[in-house]
Amino acid sequence: MPKIGPFIAGMVALTLGVAPAFASPAGVWDLESKDTRFELALCGDGSQLCGKLVWLSDVDYNEQYKPYLGKLMANGLRQVKPRVWKGQMSLFGYSMSGTITERSADHLTLNGCAFLVVCKTYEMYRHKD
Repeated sequence: MPKIGPFIAGMVALTLGVAPAFASPAGVWDLESKDTRFELALCGDGSQLCGKLVWLSDVDYNEQYKPYLGKLMANGLRQVKPRVWKGQMSLFGYSMSGTITERSADHLTLNGCAFLVVCKTYEMYRHKD
């Protein structure tokens, strides 16, 4: 029997409705600016998502964020569908409703809105040592 190449095998899997496996969102994540890191973990019943600020670079503007190091930014975000968590967040002292979406094993998007008007999107990438 002939071997099936990776491309063809991937196309067959997609045709059959088999999605690629995603890693857990647990781990350390860099904001795309590479000056801030958050640690995320599954919490509660194992389907919720919690996270805290764990690292800031030494650029001058980060000085104002140092009081938030080690503080929760997300506590018990609820999984609303596969790879999507929603709930209340506290980001650098601002309370907001937010959504974290797992785009791939190494890419998350964080959307947060304060007062339902002021919204911001952050791209996050799994930290590589």
